[in-house]
Amino acid sequence: MRNLALIILCFVLTTQLHAQKKTFDLKESVLKQRALSPTRLNNFQWVPETDQYTICSADWKSIQLSAVSSEKSTELLTIDALNQALGTKFAHFAYSSWVSKDVLQVSDGGSVFALYNVVTKTGSIHTVAENGDNAHFHAASKQLAYTIDNNLYVDGRAVTKNKDKNIVSGQTYARSEFGISEGIFWSNSGALLAFYQKDESAVHDYPLLDVNQVPGAVRFIKYPMAGQASEKPKVGIYNVKTKKTVFISPRSGADSYLTNVTFTPSEKYIMVAEVNRDQNHMWLNLYDIKGIYIRTLWEEANDKWVEPEHPAFFPSNNSDNFVWISEKNGFNNLYRCDIKGENIKALTANKFVCKSIIGASEDGSKIYYAATGPNPCNTLVYEVDLQGNNRLLTTQEGTHRFALAPKGAYYYDAFSSLEVANKEQIMTLNGKVAKPLHNAVDALMDYEIGTTEIGTLKATDGSALYYRMIRPSNFDPSKKYPVLVYVYGGPHAQMVTNSWLAGANLWMHWLANQGYIVFTLDNRGSGERGFAFESQIHRQLGTVEMEDQLTGVNYLKSLSYVDANRMAVHGWSFGGFMTTSLMLRQAGIFNVGVAGGPVIDWKLYEVMYGERYMDRPEQNPDGYKNNALTNYTKNLKGKLLLIHGTVDDVVVMQHNEVLLKSFIENGVQADYFVYPMHPHNVSGKDRAHLMEKILLYIIENNK
Repeated sequence: MRNLALIILCFVLTTQLHAQKKTFDLKESVLKQRALSPTRLNNFQWVPETDQYTICSADWKSIQLSAVSSEKSTELLTIDALNQALGTKFAHFAYSSWVSKDVLQVSDGGSVFALYNVVTKTGSIHTVAENGDNAHFHAASKQLAYTIDNNLYVDGRAVTKNKDKNIVSGQTYARSEFGISEGIFWSNSGALLAFYQKDESAVHDYPLLDVNQVPGAVRFIKYPMAGQASEKPKVGIYNVKTKKTVFISPRSGADSYLTNVTFTPSEKYIMVAEVNRDQNHMWLNLYDIKGIYIRTLWEEANDKWVEPEHPAFFPSNNSDNFVWISEKNGFNNLYRCDIKGENIKALTANKFVCKSIIGASEDGSKIYYAATGPNPCNTLVYEVDLQGNNRLLTTQEGTHRFALAPKGAYYYDAFSSLEVANKEQIMTLNGKVAKPLHNAVDALMDYEIGTTEIGTLKATDGSALYYRMIRPSNFDPSKKYPVLVYVYGGPHAQMVTNSWLAGANLWMHWLANQGYIVFTLDNRGSGERGFAFESQIHRQLGTVEMEDQLTGVNYLKSLSYVDANRMAVHGWSFGGFMTTSLMLRQAGIFNVGVAGGPVIDWKLYEVMYGERYMDRPEQNPDGYKNNALTNYTKNLKGKLLLIHGTVDDVVVMQHNEVLLKSFIENGVQADYFVYPMHPHNVSGKDRAHLMEKILLYIIENNK
């Protein structure tokens, strides 16, 4: 009887504790995603030339200074003191970084840049001209480059004076493919400025309707579709002293791409990676600063594609020898190269993906890079010297952020995993903890939250497919649960990571607590798995991806607690393409699908991305035909909701509209909802409306 009483008491206490847990509603799960994420230190930065570091306060209004050897910190600077000294009106230190051990750079995020000496308490202010954009401030030379409309300026002086709006300078190019995120590149000293220039004259104008005006006004964007005329690129080199500009043009054809622009430390040369229109051949070319071609330093070809995504990296400012990242052996690896194009040495030969180069030791003898390691769900940090001796620094599995101390004796490490919310510490290079900094409190510990599992399945070719499964907080294996398959599945994306919540959004946990299993699988073609895994999609987008998603579906159906008759699927962008493909080409498996911003016909998508994976329409007519979803609208079973932002400039609304036209022509009913004046992603407060629309539609129709 005593044992029975104890069991009953434990049950009652457990039930009471369970009942005391908080819940979040759907709106909170969307709008409070960041607030309910694990806490983290704000803007940890090493102070140059020292073993000191700074952290911003919780409100971002002060900077705290500390040292590895000290348990104390001091208030170095407040935003009020900075504003009083400089006459600025900065709201916080969110955009601040060290220029030297005494000088801090502070920005408002793009229009005002300030340099402040924390010793002398003096500084300077540099402001972008009215209507200026794409600002790039060179702190050492105190020069500010920016664009106004289609022209480039430096400190108010026009570098380009193109009256033709089709000639655009200083902006991103190639639809931000090839790792391109900016269009302006300063040399080390600030003596030279490189920039992209693109001629969009031959590119079609694509109309977007602004409904906020009366009557509605049309805004045209340049949108080169697969097989059509594309941008014509150049790279300009502006000499600040002479005020002269020279241009580099593609050597392999006017339609080729110029990417990964890098000045050498000596500023005698500039490197530009050139990729042909077919994207199966690339050359890393060396030019002098007069724009004259010197030699090709690296050449690479592949029957499918070659995609350079990282500029050349220089471990030392005392040498023009560099490190190049290439996928030529099947995985992104590091290669040491000299400026003569000779003596190329493989520094790594990993059978896993190098994600990026983080930095180098002060003397340039060691390089630090982020890589997956054997488990592709991780992001780990490795060290390699110039002889190719590799060593893993971050021994704990998970997703790491890393910063090497200037003197090279320590590094800052912040990581999370499925088990660790966020842990930040300073480490010695031999892997010992030098100073604990922060162990995040799990903001969700007081909430009803489901369980998350990372597992693997096997694709038909034997590849490991990683999945994430979220179960309800009150999961009962004796019950039957409906399923939502959340899918992306496209290149360069990885949905399942060894991080807090395994990369899931809180709305997934809200849905789980409504009595759902939420399942996501990274199929072949998705990122961080190497070329053999990622390139199987070539010329047949949606084919092996669907095959792998069905492997996931079959696994779900094998589970005793899954209701195989109540399955739904949802995704956005490439995930919208996958959702629509599964609903139409594998009709009857899912009761309901919600496709946001979906690609419907790859002929309507942009040149740079579409032709890499599908080739041009005239080169691959069967591939384009087979994957055009308008050909399958007769097949629809169940309910399908299509969603689009009306000013989507990534996947234009035409995709959904041609699909709707086909549905109508075939007498098939589908649902459609638009978000006026939203681009490719619905953000801000309207995102809560979007997720309510999606999830309630799924719940109401998945019966």
